[in-house]
Amino acid sequence: MVYFIDVILPIPLQKAFTYHITEAEAQFLKPGMRVAVPFGKSKIYTALVYKTHNNPPTVYEAKTIHQILDEKPIITEMQLKHWEWIASYYMCSIGEVMRAAMPNAFLLESETIISKNEKAEVNDSELKDDEFLIYEALQHQTSLKIQDVVSILDRKRVLPVINGLVEKGVLNLQEELYEKYQPKLVRYIKLHQNHKSQEKLQELLELLSRAPKQREVILALFTMEASSKAPIKVSELIERSGASSSIVKTLIDKAILEEYHIRTDRIQFEGDGDADIKTLNNPQQQAFEAIETAFENKSVVLLHGVTSSGKTEIYVQRIQKELERGKQVLYLLPEIALTTQLVQRLQDYFGDKVAVFHSRYSGNERVEVWNNLLNNSEKAQVVIGARSSLLLPFNNLGLIIVDEEHEQSYKQFDPAPRYHARDAAIVLANLHKAKILLGSATPSLESYFNAIQGKYGLVELNTRYNNVLMPDIELVDLADKYKRKRMKGHFSDRLIEEMTETLEQGFQIILFQNRRGFSPIVECTTCGTSPQCPNCDVSLTYHQYRDQLRCHYCGYNSVMLKNCQACGNATLDTKGFGTEQIEEEVKVLFPEKKVARMDLDTTRGKYGFEKIITSFEQREIDILVGTQMLTKGLDFRYVKLVGIMNADNLLNFPDFRAHERSYQLMAQVSGRAGRTDLRGKVLIQTYNPHHNILQQVSTNAYKEMYAEQMNDRYNYKYPPIYRLIKITLKHKDYNRVNLAADWYAKSLRQVFKANVLGPEFPPVSRIRNLFIKNILVKIPQNQSLTKTKDAILKVDNSFNAVKDFRSVRVVLNVDNY
Repeated sequence: MVYFIDVILPIPLQKAFTYHITEAEAQFLKPGMRVAVPFGKSKIYTALVYKTHNNPPTVYEAKTIHQILDEKPIITEMQLKHWEWIASYYMCSIGEVMRAAMPNAFLLESETIISKNEKAEVNDSELKDDEFLIYEALQHQTSLKIQDVVSILDRKRVLPVINGLVEKGVLNLQEELYEKYQPKLVRYIKLHQNHKSQEKLQELLELLSRAPKQREVILALFTMEASSKAPIKVSELIERSGASSSIVKTLIDKAILEEYHIRTDRIQFEGDGDADIKTLNNPQQQAFEAIETAFENKSVVLLHGVTSSGKTEIYVQRIQKELERGKQVLYLLPEIALTTQLVQRLQDYFGDKVAVFHSRYSGNERVEVWNNLLNNSEKAQVVIGARSSLLLPFNNLGLIIVDEEHEQSYKQFDPAPRYHARDAAIVLANLHKAKILLGSATPSLESYFNAIQGKYGLVELNTRYNNVLMPDIELVDLADKYKRKRMKGHFSDRLIEEMTETLEQGFQIILFQNRRGFSPIVECTTCGTSPQCPNCDVSLTYHQYRDQLRCHYCGYNSVMLKNCQACGNATLDTKGFGTEQIEEEVKVLFPEKKVARMDLDTTRGKYGFEKIITSFEQREIDILVGTQMLTKGLDFRYVKLVGIMNADNLLNFPDFRAHERSYQLMAQVSGRAGRTDLRGKVLIQTYNPHHNILQQVSTNAYKEMYAEQMNDRYNYKYPPIYRLIKITLKHKDYNRVNLAADWYAKSLRQVFKANVLGPEFPPVSRIRNLFIKNILVKIPQNQSLTKTKDAILKVDNSFNAVKDFRSVRVVLNVDNY
C-alpha cells in the first residue's frame, strides 16, 4: 500500500501539500509533528504533519519528505482545530496562522552548502577572478556556506558568481537544515573524582602550597560545598575566590577540578510565591459571586468595573480556583508594558507557576515557554501574555481572562492572520470547554451589546477599592485661555497651578499626549512648504533628541533641515506638539523636578518598559509624559494629577469609532489618578469643552456614551449591528490601483448591492511607495457570514485571474475593529 501525508507549510498556500512516505514513516508520524520537505526548485521548509492517507495527488507527482524532525507532536489537536477556525474566519491560509503561532526557532531554515564537483575537469584560465577565488578556497576545504563566500569576495552580491560556476559544472549546491533553538547550559564545577579521599585531598593541598591562588580556589570550593548542598556555578566560584577564570581553567586542565553543564530555562521567576491572596472587600466579593453564578449558564462573562475598582484581585481569586482544579489559565493583556507590573504581582501569589510570553522575548525564550506548556509543566500553569500567547499549545485550559478587552491592540493588522485576540479567545475557550472573563472599565460597544442582549453574562463593579472617590475631572477651555493670554507654551494657567500644588504635596503627575516626537509638522513660514516623506503621503515628524525628521509610517529619516527646500529661506517653524515638546516645556517650568517620557522611542529595548515603570513606582520620577501606553491598566499609587494636553486630536479622527475610542482613552488615562486614599484630579485641555464625549468623560457616564454611539451605529449600519469586511488594494502605480479597485467594487456590488462602500483613498493614501484604496462590505445580521465570505473569495479569484491585476496586492480584513 502507498502512503501519503498532507503537510502545512509556513507560507500563504490555499491548500495543504501532499508528500510520499514509507509505511514505517506512516506508522510513526502523527499530526502536529514537524518534517523537513523539499518545495519549489531547491528550497527545504519546515512543514507540519496535518493528516496521513493513501490518496495520491492528482495534479502533481508527490515528492518524498526530506527528514522527520520530532519524536512526538509539538502542536496539539486542539491547536490545529483553533488554527483552522482562525484561517477560515479571518480569510487567510492555515500556513500563515502556523507562521504566526510557532516560535521562529521551530521553523528550521535551510542553508545553501557549496561543494566542488569532483567529476568536473576545470581549466583555471577559463575562470574569472572572483570565480577562481571560490574555486581555490574549495581546494582547501570540502564545503562553503553563502556567508563564507561573501567574506572571501568581500561583497554582498555573490549569487551571480556562484550561479556562473554552477552553469560551468564546477560547483554543486545542496540545501542543509540547521537548528535555531539552542538550550541554555550553565557551567558548574566540582572536585575531580581522583581527589575525593582524605589522603588524596591532603596530597593535593600540599602540592598546591606553592600555588597560593590555585589553593585559594580549592578552599573557596570547600567552604561553598559546606554551606550549601546545591551545585556550584563556575561564575560563583570565581566571584567567591577572587581568582580569574584562567586559574580555574588551569585546575580543570590539571584534572583537579571537573566541570559539567546543567540545562536551565532562560527565564527565571523572581517572586516567592508565598504571598497571601488579599481578601476581597464587599463589592468585590459580590462581583466575584455574581461571576460564579453567571458562569453556571454562560461561558463568557463581561466584568464592567470602574478604574481602580480592584478587578485584578477578582482575577487572582478566579485563577486560584482554577489552579486548585488542576487547570491552566491564560491571562491576556493588550500591551507588553502591562506584563511588567502584573508578572511581579502574580509571581508573589503563584510562584514559578507563572510563565510570560510576548514578542519582546527572544526565540529561544519562547521555545522554552512553549515546551513547558506542551508538557503541562508546573512552570506554566498561569500564562500571561499579549495576543500571540493565545496560539500556544494549551492542553488543560480552564479559564481565559481578557483584561482591558476594549483595546484595539488585540487586533492584528499586519501580517496575516488578521485576528482579534478577544474573539479568537472566546472560540479557544469554547474548544477547551473553558470559561472566559472579559474585563474593562470602558467595554467595547460590541461586548457591552452582547452582554445586554444576554449572549454574555454581565457583572458591574461601580465603586473604587476602599470607596475612594472617582477623580474630579475638569475641562479647560483652551480658546478662552489663549484669548486671555493665560498659556505658557502648551500649558494653561490651571494646569500649572494644579501641577505646582501636586508636586508641593509630594505626589506624582502623568501628562498624556497621543503623539510622539517633538512636532508633527515642520513648515516654512515664508512659502508654507513642509517636508514630506518621499515614500508616504505624510509630513515628516520632527524628533529633537536626534535632530531628525522621521516618518512614523515607513521609518524614513533625514537630518533636520536648516533651510526650506522650496524657497531656500531659513524660516522653518514647527506646528503642533508631541511628547518630546511637552517634556522640554515641563523641564523649563519645573527645572528641579525629575521628568521622564514613555513612548515608542524610549521603550524600544527588551527592558525599556520595565526601567521607566519601576523608576516611576519607586518615585524616582515626578512627572511622566507619555502616549497611550500610559492609559492601559497601570497601577501607580502616588499619582494625584493627570493632564490630557489636547483632547481634540483624538475626537476629530476620520473613523466611525473615533468617539468611542476617545471616551475609552480619556476615561482610562483619568483612571490613573488618585488610586489610594486621596481623590485624584484630571484636567482635560480642549478647544471644545461642550463636546458630548468630553461631558460624558467628565461625569463618568459610560451608559450615556453607549446609548448615543449605539444610536449612530443603528442609523449608519456599523458594528455591532452590521459586520464589516474591509478590502484593501495596494500597488505602486496610481492608475492601476484605481482601475483594480473600481473593478473589485463593481463585482462586489453585483452581489451585495448597496452594502458596499467605496472604493476610497484613506487619509494617508500612500505608504512605502504603495498607493492604497479601501472597499468596505457591510453584512446585515440576517445575512450568512460564510456565504458572504465565499462570494468575496469568488470575486477575489476572478480578480487574480485578470492579467493586469495580478500584481495588485489585496488584503482581506474581517471585523476591522
